[in-house]
Amino acid sequence: IGKGEIVFEDVTFKYKNNTNKSIFANKSLVIEGGQKVGLVGFSGSGKTTFAKLILRLFDLESGNILIDNQNIATVSIQSLRDNVTFIPQEPYLFNRTIRENIAYNNPDATFEEVKSAAKLARCDDFIKTMANGYDTIVGERGSLLSGGQKQRLMIARSILKNTPIVIMDEATSALDTVTEEKIKQGLDYISKGKTTLVIAHRLSTLADMDRILVFHNGKVVEDGTHKDLLKNGKHYKKLWQMQNEGYLPD
Repeated sequence: IGKGEIVFEDVTFKYKNNTNKSIFANKSLVIEGGQKVGLVGFSGSGKTTFAKLILRLFDLESGNILIDNQNIATVSIQSLRDNVTFIPQEPYLFNRTIRENIAYNNPDATFEEVKSAAKLARCDDFIKTMANGYDTIVGERGSLLSGGQKQRLMIARSILKNTPIVIMDEATSALDTVTEEKIKQGLDYISKGKTTLVIAHRLSTLADMDRILVFHNGKVVEDGTHKDLLKNGKHYKKLWQMQNEGYLPD
């Protein structure tokens, strides 16, 4: 992958247990390489499905998804996912050491590279307080860590993977506002010069995006910058007012 351009060509998709309604119908969209794009909308609007289709977690009913003019249906799953970093809302950790969990996608990384990623993700401080430091076993699914600590380890892992495309699905949902601000440096590092998709319910986190896609019933109903959508959009403006001004729609 060079630029990291993502193209949806007449994509139609529906879940197998839903025979009546397509999530996407003949969707066409271009995300330019290096763009930082926010995905917003109510739950079930299609934004997470949109991201998962890029990872080929589901097969399309029709149409194509291209990355740098390569059809993702014709390449290996391993090759595709080696070039895309996905930071999920629910962190997934293994019953191994902190160091091994951070280096999961890059097992050849040196200890200094692991520590550097941990510092950017604001993990290093809490890791140093643990009895065995980076050799601490985190427990099944990270059971010995708090939600915020697990999410920060996921972000450190993503920094170390260093791929041309990054997808964040509510990546800071388990963090308080202060901690979220502290790891902003790490998130900025992950997305620098990369095609970045950020799924978020907290719209204030998307104000600096190059572009925001507003989803509603499987369709992109609005597309623009935060400033433009507040001025000219309807659906996005309503979402913003609900969060920031206590507005309740009719």
